[in-house]
Amino acid sequence: MSSVVEVLEPASRDAAADRTVAVVGGGATGALLARALIRRTEKNVVLVAPDREPGRGIAYGAAQPWHILNARAGAMSICPDDPMHLVRWCRDRGDAVEGTDFLPRALYGDYLAAQFTDTVAISAGRLRHHVATATGLYAGDDGYLVRTDAGSVRAGQVILAVGNPRAARLPGISDAAYASPHLTTDPWAGYPRPEADQPVLLLGTGLTAVDVALSLTAAGHRGPIEALSRRGLPPLAHPELPPSSAHPDLILNSDLTLRQLLRRVRAAIDGGADWVAVVDTLRHQADRLWAGFADGDRERFLRHVVRFWDVHRHRMAPPVAARIAGLREQGTLRFSAGRLRSVEPDPRGGLLVAIDGRPVRRYAAVICCTGPGTLPGSADPFLSSLFRDGLVRPGPYGLGVDTDRDGRIRPGLWLAGPLRRGHLWEATAVPEIRAQVDRLVNALARQYHR
Repeated sequence: MSSVVEVLEPASRDAAADRTVAVVGGGATGALLARALIRRTEKNVVLVAPDREPGRGIAYGAAQPWHILNARAGAMSICPDDPMHLVRWCRDRGDAVEGTDFLPRALYGDYLAAQFTDTVAISAGRLRHHVATATGLYAGDDGYLVRTDAGSVRAGQVILAVGNPRAARLPGISDAAYASPHLTTDPWAGYPRPEADQPVLLLGTGLTAVDVALSLTAAGHRGPIEALSRRGLPPLAHPELPPSSAHPDLILNSDLTLRQLLRRVRAAIDGGADWVAVVDTLRHQADRLWAGFADGDRERFLRHVVRFWDVHRHRMAPPVAARIAGLREQGTLRFSAGRLRSVEPDPRGGLLVAIDGRPVRRYAAVICCTGPGTLPGSADPFLSSLFRDGLVRPGPYGLGVDTDRDGRIRPGLWLAGPLRRGHLWEATAVPEIRAQVDRLVNALARQYHR
């Protein structure tokens, strides 16, 4: 689709801009926002993103065939009132899919891209895609100007849907190591393949590390792969079939302290509840529980509990878990606990890594799989410019950007997606992003009907 730049005559500029909503970001959140705005408002929408097929983003655009969704098809519909929408779309393509299946991420990217294309078709020209990278944002008396590397877009309202922050810079890794081709800070941007029999170190033991291990071995890597984190905990696996229901004795009133909540969870599981059902129940109440915690409990959760939550909440699909178990049994993949002390280039090639309590070891490659860092330090150039200009500020604990309950940053400027984390706890998965989009679009529409 060709790039579109809003070019307005001076006499009509204010009125036309006021009718326009600019959505910055072309991943799943941006595509869901565009769809909801076209279907539920009369606004013109300009999606600002370099993606040729909006919807895929990093999560689904860089996926390989062996990368599988971490949620079942029945939970991944873009339509909150039609949970089988994705399943029917797959079946219409000729794919035999059930709601309990775990689908390839690339297929889900096809689904999101197709929904954006369909939204363009039904919009009668109200939805346009400006194929460009946003570089800055200017707030004026009559709205906003989104600056890009291919012109500017004027809009009365702007919604940021820019995804996760970049990975944090890790202590102990020298500047020389960061400049080395043997260190990869963003595995989704690609990385050089080490010789097949050489050791590789993954920094992080979560789902990104799992995906990278699968990619390395699928490409023929035979050497040892070590995944390192402070606790060395890999993600747990989904059961083949979902549990029938959550335990009825898990009462989650709003005034629970963290200690009380943990006691109730342990008691429910000790009493025979399925731990998957308990975690899923917690997941759906997580935002309310997080909002009810005192600051001290939130800090204790982030310091002591969050990794245990992550390995239970963000689970591997059964086929992925089986492949990872096989690699561990073969001795190809090892998850280990330890504290990284230093990473330096090896004059012979590769990197020399020091881990507390171990001798220095050479790795042919070190790949960072640690997930997003905190803000503002880990912001990308566009978001950094917004912090610098005072248009946005960090949210609680630097986990995201400060907003109100509806996602409003300031008049006319909104946010949806993972950067809502901090005020919300669950902000990265499609069901939660769907709910964010629904609330934001409702709030945006209300202000024009007062």
